[in-house]
Amino acid sequence: MRGDNRQIQTAVLGGAASEDPLTLPLEAIELDAFRKRHERDTFWCGLLLGGCGVQLTTKLYTDHVCHFAHHPGADALSHRCGRRARGVASADHLYVKAAAAAWLRTAAHPGDLVQFDFAQPDGAEIGSVLDIRLNERGLRVHLDQAVVPVWDEEGREPVLGVSVPVDRDTLIDRWYIHRTRLDSVGTSRQVRIGTEAFMRPTEWFALEECEMTGRGLTTPAVDRLVHSRRSTRPVSRRTAGQARKGPAPQARAEVLLRKLAEAQKLGSVLVVTQISGEIAAVTGLDEQCQAQSRAAVAGAQVWLKEQAAVREQLFLRLRDAVEAGDVEVVRTLSVKANATASHARTGEETAVAAAGALLAADAQERSEEIRAAERDAERARRAAERVRALLSALRRPPVGLRSQQRRVWIRSSVQKLLLAAEQADSALSAREREHVESWRARTGSGGLPVQPGQPAADGRQVHDVACPACGAGPGVRCETARGYHPSRAARLRRSR
Repeated sequence: MRGDNRQIQTAVLGGAASEDPLTLPLEAIELDAFRKRHERDTFWCGLLLGGCGVQLTTKLYTDHVCHFAHHPGADALSHRCGRRARGVASADHLYVKAAAAAWLRTAAHPGDLVQFDFAQPDGAEIGSVLDIRLNERGLRVHLDQAVVPVWDEEGREPVLGVSVPVDRDTLIDRWYIHRTRLDSVGTSRQVRIGTEAFMRPTEWFALEECEMTGRGLTTPAVDRLVHSRRSTRPVSRRTAGQARKGPAPQARAEVLLRKLAEAQKLGSVLVVTQISGEIAAVTGLDEQCQAQSRAAVAGAQVWLKEQAAVREQLFLRLRDAVEAGDVEVVRTLSVKANATASHARTGEETAVAAAGALLAADAQERSEEIRAAERDAERARRAAERVRALLSALRRPPVGLRSQQRRVWIRSSVQKLLLAAEQADSALSAREREHVESWRARTGSGGLPVQPGQPAADGRQVHDVACPACGAGPGVRCETARGYHPSRAARLRRSR
């Protein structure tokens, strides 16, 4: 499709409104099997992919990845598709929905109400968010950073894609969060669920290993985390009359003071706020410990005010960068905001963060488009060079070949020529394309030479040896006004 060089790796089957996704193999050898497997299917630039609804065809390449292209038609030159996401991950929301539907069919009870929605909050692109609801429990799957997760929404738990950041305060406050990732398996994508906890690596599980419980989505890692939080060390045996003693107030205050200092070093506003309240609530302290605690809490309050001022300046700078369209500054500030100021955001802060994420995503998309166009232009240039080399070789067939060998060589060379010409696209001149079409016409549309002794479609004959008058090779029509010259083989037959 002229005017749009971005490669399309995903489509839907059967129609523009289909929810049945598939991914094109990247290698030519795999594409042949793919075409046979789907010879009766049609591929579409699906509406749920953000596409234009036009039918797609497959493009085979031997020197770079294969991809879909819009089906050629009467308006092929003027048609422009507004689809933004075209890579391998562009249909992940459809794969997640299909996998979740299959999982809940086996996990849900009869009569349970299961609903799915490709939500587009705040104008986000379709595919950024998938809402899944089972009765009163729900999941919001964030496949990219376009929509900021809401952690305190009743009845709906965020599940983050691997590219969506989460700050340490959220991990500490919630104990854990869930993630999802999709791995390519053949022409499909396999969904996996991960559990991430503070200072622990993410553990990944198949969807079948997970379940929906009263507290939401649960994995084997969640069960271990909850058990470890609730477990206590065994109580030692005590003699009769021994009273069970709790920790001394001074010892508890010392532990909390150490935690407060560590939280300030880590920059965790949420933890500093919580521990300050716990220190203030400790009673039974001696005068010296009370003075230390009051000083620590007062210092923490000053620190929190300083952090609030830093946070305000951070979002002001982020807003200014968004308005100025400074993508690099937006990316830097967004990472910092997500890492240190993602909790308890105001509506204005949420809007600024979302605008920054959208600007960064748009810039990334444009950058990918430019790189794809440059790659396609370079591939077309190399393909045009191969076309020129093959045309030169066909004008001067190798000497010393037998008749059958020359026919095989010509057939192979023309097939390579036609494939290279298709890949070269507009990098060829009009004259070069005329030469390519001439060889196509000489050998048939499939690149197969006309059999010797048989008239071609225009009445010209071909021979099993090179024509001594015009130099046409074996199996190729003579380039003369009369249509053919008697070849040496013809003279030999007459002499007999």
